Amino acid sequence: MYKAHFGLTEVPFGLTPNTQFYHPLVPHFEALQVLTTALAAGEGFIKVTGEVGTGKTLICRKLLNELGDNYVIAYLPNPYLTPNEIRAAIASELGIDASLDQHQLTEALNHRLIALSAEDKQVVLLIDEAQVLPHETLEALRLISNLETESKKLLQVVLFGQPELDTRLQQDNLRQLRQRITFSYQLRPLLANETSSYVEHRLTVSGYRGAPLFEAKALRLLHQASGGIPRLINILANKCLMLSYGENVRNINTKLVKLAIQDTESAIQPRNLRLPIMVAILVIEIIVVIWWFGESIL
Repeated sequence: MYKAHFGLTEVPFGLTPNTQFYHPLVPHFEALQVLTTALAAGEGFIKVTGEVGTGKTLICRKLLNELGDNYVIAYLPNPYLTPNEIRAAIASELGIDASLDQHQLTEALNHRLIALSAEDKQVVLLIDEAQVLPHETLEALRLISNLETESKKLLQVVLFGQPELDTRLQQDNLRQLRQRITFSYQLRPLLANETSSYVEHRLTVSGYRGAPLFEAKALRLLHQASGGIPRLINILANKCLMLSYGENVRNINTKLVKLAIQDTESAIQPRNLRLPIMVAILVIEIIVVIWWFGESIL
């Protein structure tokens, strides 16, 4: 809708994780470094956690693109599965007939992992939204990962999840799995300067050329309202571009950012936007008290 107005080749602030827009800011770069180092070391379980919208899925997909030909990848984006279902899903990802009964499936999976290891291939299972994995399924994953040679694990598991995953792993009945996780990383929100760099990078990748679209004060307000969460930055920045297009202007000021914030329930409302509401509530309370006091006298 607004691409031609800003000279863009594509929408810069979409919500679909697109590795074309990956920007090696500190938290995302460090997460990838931890993942690649742990996988190269042959670790069995690796974990990346972060709040909703911090970029876990983007990092997962970036990792998928960067792993070499010696890796065989199984990717499960929706892991709310029973133990039998997750075994079948892993088998299917590895080219095994998932319709086999559980005993045959387990045997076939073991043979496949051994065969791939003999070909000098390393199998990596990437699980997104891992916080929804049932307890029994987490335990099944631990048992599947027990298969190993004298020198390496035949299956490496990378768990991407929200902080609830960390809470669950603290449970005593998951201590064996918790002890298997030797590498982990927790994604933090972006800092103010990282938010500015993030916005500018996505605009550049989208084909924008010209003077900065967002004023410095507008970027500071955008960071404040988003809390440095990339998904929320995208939502607000996209609305800012739409508002700018609607007003037929080519720069984003604090006025437009405030309008975008007011239209976004999940945004952190700045104090100067909350103040009129608080004053209105206070006035109403005073009126009620005066009315009640007057009635009680009468």
